[in-house]
Amino acid sequence: MSVTERPLGVLIVDDEPLARARLARQLQAIDGCQLLGEAADGESALQQLDSLDPDLLLLDIEMPGDNGLQLAEQISTRPNPPAIIFCTAHDEFALPAFAVAPSGYLLKPVSVEQLAQAIAQARRLSKPQLQNLRAEAITSESATGRRQIKAVSRRGVQLLDVDDIRCFIAEDKYVIAHHSGGETVLDESLKELEAEFGERFVRVHRNAIVAVGFITGLQKGGEGYRVILAGTAQTPAVSRRLLAGIKSLLSEMA
Repeated sequence: MSVTERPLGVLIVDDEPLARARLARQLQAIDGCQLLGEAADGESALQQLDSLDPDLLLLDIEMPGDNGLQLAEQISTRPNPPAIIFCTAHDEFALPAFAVAPSGYLLKPVSVEQLAQAIAQARRLSKPQLQNLRAEAITSESATGRRQIKAVSRRGVQLLDVDDIRCFIAEDKYVIAHHSGGETVLDESLKELEAEFGERFVRVHRNAIVAVGFITGLQKGGEGYRVILAGTAQTPAVSRRLLAGIKSLLSEMA
């Protein structure tokens, strides 16, 4: 932290005393953070929000009374709301949580490394930027449906932009999304993904669907044809049954 940068004021909101104590200890190990207070429920959190004016909330979701999602929605309507990092044991709330554009979504038990990374991200977003993100998230979700896919691992929750995904490939019991940042394992079936995103992705093989917008051509090899995609080294195989349709699609795109 620079000499002129003030500490990041943090309010912990969690109904479990042990969870609050764990986060408080971890904050002590993160440079530039100042614990302003703790709250065990939404009502207490709102009161302390007014008196402490924190820069950041570490917010649980499952709590008595208003849960963390409801509290976040209330806070997001306030002038200059604080950044929010959800800290929860439940991965199923990830997509509704991101409708209020938090700076992070961490799964318990949260490590100090995960918390430090999420806080670093929160520092990079000013309060006006967070307000713009909230507005964009609500608008895009209501206007066009799902634009992102949730992936959950022990590192936390990752949201993938569908427009950035080159292909989905089924391997064993999993589906892997290949995108500009690498590859991510998903807990969704290829059939479900094809049904939802069939206008943007085309089936090329029983184990692969590819993004139409990233197709650049076909490559013939000793084992048949493979589709070439921009921005990835993946070249999914094209089945003989589907080859004619893929060639027709390429002709239309030319």
